[in-house]
Amino acid sequence: MGIRVLVAEDYALLRQGIRQVLRFESDVQIVGEAVDGQKAIAQTWLLQPDILLLDLSLPEISGMEVVRQLQAVKLPTRILVLTMHDGDKYVLEALRYGARGYLLKDVEPVMLVQAIRKVFAGEFFICPQLEKRIFGRVGQSREDFYQQVLEIWRHRIRNRLTVREMDVLSCLVRGLSNREIAKVLFMSEKTVKTHLTSIFGKLQVQGRTQALIYALKYKLFRLE
Repeated sequence: MGIRVLVAEDYALLRQGIRQVLRFESDVQIVGEAVDGQKAIAQTWLLQPDILLLDLSLPEISGMEVVRQLQAVKLPTRILVLTMHDGDKYVLEALRYGARGYLLKDVEPVMLVQAIRKVFAGEFFICPQLEKRIFGRVGQSREDFYQQVLEIWRHRIRNRLTVREMDVLSCLVRGLSNREIAKVLFMSEKTVKTHLTSIFGKLQVQGRTQALIYALKYKLFRLE
């Protein structure tokens, strides 16, 4: 099925342009469109897309408020901002509230596709001209900033999973099989499978290997 994208943009011409860019990408599929902030939230709830491509200047509810509300309810959809706002405060605020990427509307089509793929893969992506300018001004290295953002995300991920799901994921990271997890946590293998299915859905990963990579990437546990 590929990467499922919901486009939240109030200008029909730009929505059409995005469709034209993405229609040639075999691994990307636009599953819906939203013309204001309220519809962006509703459509994200309904469609559960992999990526929400979000303008910040939306009617009804601003794009920044959409970011805040969606992250508060812990949906697995990853948000990629596509906007005309190039101010540092917009970029930093969007990322800290939960967006995974930030692009300007004059971005080259190839960079839009690249950003969608990177954000889908769990990476952060800021268009290079913004990234270079921002880190030059804030006096902070790119690595330090993203470490701060990752710490925010680690906190959100831990809150997204229940205590029991964190226990199961910890056992998975330690290399235990379903049977071994069931024995250690005093539950049935069926219950282990139920927890794993829930974990995979919340983390938006496919299977044990991706969940392991995700947990290691975000350093959810300290390995001894």
